[in-house]
Amino acid sequence: MSQATTQGRLAALQRHLGAIQFSEDSGVEIATTKAVSKEQRPAPGGGPGSLTIIDNRTGKKYDIKIDEFGTIPANSLKKIKAGGDGVGLRTYDPGYVNTSAVKSAISFIDGDKGILRYRGYPIEQLADKSHFTEVAYLLVYGELPDARELARWDEALMRHSAVPDAVERAVAALPHDAHFMGIVLTALNALSTVHPEQNPALAGQNIYLSKEIQDKQIVRLIGKMPAIAALAYHRASGRNVSAPNQRLSYAENFLYMLDAASKPGYKPNPRLARALDIMFTLHAEHEMNCSTAAARHLASSGVDVYTAIAGAVGALYGPLHGGANEAVLRMLERIGSVDRIDAFLEGVKAKKEKMFGFGHRVYKNFDPRAKIIREVAEEVFEIQGRDPLIDVAVELEKRARSDDYFVSRNLYPNVDFYSGLVYRAMGFPPQFFTVLFALPRVTGYLAHWREQLTDPDVKIARPQQNYTGVWLRDYAPMPQRQPLTELKETLGAVPPSNAYRRRVAGVNWA
Repeated sequence: MSQATTQGRLAALQRHLGAIQFSEDSGVEIATTKAVSKEQRPAPGGGPGSLTIIDNRTGKKYDIKIDEFGTIPANSLKKIKAGGDGVGLRTYDPGYVNTSAVKSAISFIDGDKGILRYRGYPIEQLADKSHFTEVAYLLVYGELPDARELARWDEALMRHSAVPDAVERAVAALPHDAHFMGIVLTALNALSTVHPEQNPALAGQNIYLSKEIQDKQIVRLIGKMPAIAALAYHRASGRNVSAPNQRLSYAENFLYMLDAASKPGYKPNPRLARALDIMFTLHAEHEMNCSTAAARHLASSGVDVYTAIAGAVGALYGPLHGGANEAVLRMLERIGSVDRIDAFLEGVKAKKEKMFGFGHRVYKNFDPRAKIIREVAEEVFEIQGRDPLIDVAVELEKRARSDDYFVSRNLYPNVDFYSGLVYRAMGFPPQFFTVLFALPRVTGYLAHWREQLTDPDVKIARPQQNYTGVWLRDYAPMPQRQPLTELKETLGAVPPSNAYRRRVAGVNWA
């Protein structure tokens, strides 16, 4: 490959900011450089005012305030009553699709326009110009650090990059074939026990009012996540994790712990480290998604931060959330070749196939992260070799975006569509993909945790319910109970294993 071509590839990897143009050869939107114009924020939900509600059950009229965010206080509906049990009106919102539970200044998404911003900065700018630890500082503390502050931050993270022996022993006790995310969850919960001085249950419920205690846990968790991920990776490989190298960058150190073995002079490929750093930046934060909401929910009880973060990582574990990029890869493997795409799309339209990596709860336009990852993929392929499934992915995207069925439903590629191919090309097994999501996302969780600590409106999370069960009945003693043979909800078959049968076939087994 010529020097000019190589330089062009490197420039492409750094060029994520800008207006969107169409690539004639692939049909994929790519980014070109353009300055971001200053803009005024449109009034959310139309802005402040009031809402007049007439209850047709009673004829009463109610005026409810609309705040500057275009929301109404949910408690204001309580005053709308119509007899019955005397309880006021509530909203029913499964999945919280139209409910604001927090006020946050951390990230902003406009799904209709395909916009994602961290603390006001477009994700395209941060992926192009910044690096992960700088972005992590921005998310947690609200501003980009100056050179001195960034040096202090990086030093603190790297100084806390090793995991305690007790955590390593807890992980070593797990089966060698345990899922990587299960190992990460074990390590995070073990960390909670290793640092009792920060646990509100032991040190007092006001312990997190101390900025020193807050900051210590933040650098511990962000600093240790690469080592925890590497520990999970090598639980299956049987190899030892290399000790952290504090002279390397965050992404480089992670690759070093994976690959250095007993070679202290080893240094990862800088282009692969940069590609991974960009992926970390793209996955660091994404507003009130399922796992971030879980972190805030748990933290509202006053639990220690490690348990709150472990709970969030547990939510991320689900295939409808952090595990989606693995599902995309399985889908692309099942399609196999470009000539089978049309049949697959017809199967999707007939609801015989599921299409992963397209569509998003929030984005009704192109996920801006997917465009950046598409460029990162080409950089990784140049070093690692081109994954043949990328051709299937590109063509699948092109055909889906020219099909009215998908266009009319606003189904665009999301962050998961290309990320699995990048990670597979870098040598990570599919079961590890969610760990690579969790590693940087812990930063977003911590930013929300820290923000919630100073939120005067925060209350312990306790959603309401609409009760649908039996209203009232008397307890029946055992002889008077009817047989349950006709009921649908009974204990199903739980057959014993052959190992159990062998054990109980012996004498004095109990």
